[in-house]
Amino acid sequence: MLLKSKTYLYLTEFFAGVSVMAVELGASRLLAPYFSSSQIVWTIIIGTIMIAMALGNVYGGKKADADPNPDRLFLRILIAGVWIAAIPVVGKYLIVAISAIVIFSVNEFYLVWAAFAACMAIFVFPLFLLGTTTPSLVKYTVESLDEGGSVVGRLNACNTIGSIIGTFLPTFVTIPRVGTAATFLIFSGILIALAGVYFYTERMHLKAVAVALVLFLLCCIFGHRSSFAFWEKDLSYEGESVYNYLQVKENDANVILSTNVLFGVQSLYRKDGGLTGMYYDVAMAAPFLAGEPEEPNILILGMGSGTYATQCSRYLEHPTIAGVEIDEAIIDLSRRYFYLPDDVAVAEYDGRAYLDADENLYDVIMVDAYQDITIPFQMSSREFFKSVYDHLDRDGIMVVNLNMRSDTAGNINEYLLDTIASVFADVMTCDVAYSSNREVFAAKDADMLARFDEITEHLADEAASARDSAVPDEKDSLRFSPSEASGQYSPLLLDQLRFVRDNLIAYDAGERILTDDKAPVELLGIAVIDELITDELAYYKAVYERDGLRGLMKGL
Repeated sequence: MLLKSKTYLYLTEFFAGVSVMAVELGASRLLAPYFSSSQIVWTIIIGTIMIAMALGNVYGGKKADADPNPDRLFLRILIAGVWIAAIPVVGKYLIVAISAIVIFSVNEFYLVWAAFAACMAIFVFPLFLLGTTTPSLVKYTVESLDEGGSVVGRLNACNTIGSIIGTFLPTFVTIPRVGTAATFLIFSGILIALAGVYFYTERMHLKAVAVALVLFLLCCIFGHRSSFAFWEKDLSYEGESVYNYLQVKENDANVILSTNVLFGVQSLYRKDGGLTGMYYDVAMAAPFLAGEPEEPNILILGMGSGTYATQCSRYLEHPTIAGVEIDEAIIDLSRRYFYLPDDVAVAEYDGRAYLDADENLYDVIMVDAYQDITIPFQMSSREFFKSVYDHLDRDGIMVVNLNMRSDTAGNINEYLLDTIASVFADVMTCDVAYSSNREVFAAKDADMLARFDEITEHLADEAASARDSAVPDEKDSLRFSPSEASGQYSPLLLDQLRFVRDNLIAYDAGERILTDDKAPVELLGIAVIDELITDELAYYKAVYERDGLRGLMKGL
């Protein structure tokens, strides 16, 4: 018999540990493109899985006492394996459907409730079944109380070692190499094989094993290359890295990078060389506020695919640009799809850690590391902004993109702005038109507006003179980039600088300071997300309440 030596029971415990952690990490990657990978989402995943495991422990122990037969345990493992295999096939549809239901059912904490409901629906049942493993194996393995402690210790050791391997394998091997869908399939295959070998040697439940194998193969066929954004067609690229879900799509005008299928654009490349119409245009004012539109030294923390760097290269004269991006896959995409200039150096590093090791001073430091509610607390604290301050030249400017504009008192933007103002002498904001973004400009001194006005007035005079003297076919050459011959700047850029000047507002600082010790950025971000979702869905909720589901579907 396979179980006589008990080796197979220890292997079962080991692979159960591997699979539980692999599914947990897979869950984070399955949910991240829809709900972000913030600490809140991780808390929901861990909490849900712990609930499932606790219930499984209780149920498994009770069943083992009532019927000490390993057959039932391996049937549960077989069912868990099939369920996990089905996640790549149906998981994304369940997430979208559950999110739609939750959004129309609750009035706050939309993402929290949607993520929790999705976790409960998709992951609780298979992990509940796997949670029955340890108490069942204890019952089958311990033959006398004299050896109970050592046997339980060995089982727990096997489970722990399996959990360690199940933590590292998905993160560093399977997810970045073959993706989340294949990761679920790999570990579900292990569970099905584990149960299949047992039942084959015992010559029982072979039909159940055959059905499980057929279902597994079907899941491999239909779930292997499933797209997170299943409604998108003709994507240029879709993949996963250690840090992100990545999606590149292209049309006649633009190339767009998204790292989250529900929260819009992360980076954009304009094929015609024009301004993007996004927050990058407003941030172009930073070198002028610093008094260094010619040959500025610029550092970008949160480089993405290089939209800001590319735009600075096109519109400024001889800038020196360096970027920091933690995700190597995004750096590769920036060269492959977004035509990041070769002379822009990009370091694969965390932004704050990079500053700690960097001794250079910059005219402009762009902080663009905040995505949806994924706001890294270590790049939101007073200590971080002090490090940025120390890396700016005397007239240097820090520009920060806040991507969730809100006018509600006590929102995340006010905390960030108060924190910035506790470090910098002068802080001003400019809201981006037709967007939820707000750009923050922070200076060491109180002279940035004076510098800005002097430079832009001079440039406007030079541009007017150049237009008056240009022959007709030369006027178009001034449209998108500075003229090497005359040193004049694009009229589009000058118009954008005027927009910034007209909309700059001095920030009246408060005392809401974020520190390395206390920075509840996730909870603050969730509140703004609720506000944005409420505003966006107000019309559709009114239609639903008035005309019901049929009326809503007709309106869509």
